[in-house]
Amino acid sequence: NDILPIIEKLDRIEKKLDGKFSNKYLSINQVAKLTSLSTSTIRRAIQKGTLKCSRRLGKLLFLESDVRKWING
Repeated sequence: NDILPIIEKLDRIEKKLDGKFSNKYLSINQVAKLTSLSTSTIRRAIQKGTLKCSRRLGKLLFLESDVRKWING
């Protein structure tokens, strides 16, 4: 019984290392760096509705998976 929580934690760690939990939030500057695009281009994509973002605490935040879909699609 004592080993079960340890196994569950190891499973979560393994998933993170495998990249299954890599869907983190990025700032607009991080998106610009990742995509090699200007922040103006990114803001235009938001206005057009082609790139999703979250506006939390007055900042634009982007899920990495959404940015990668936008780049590839």
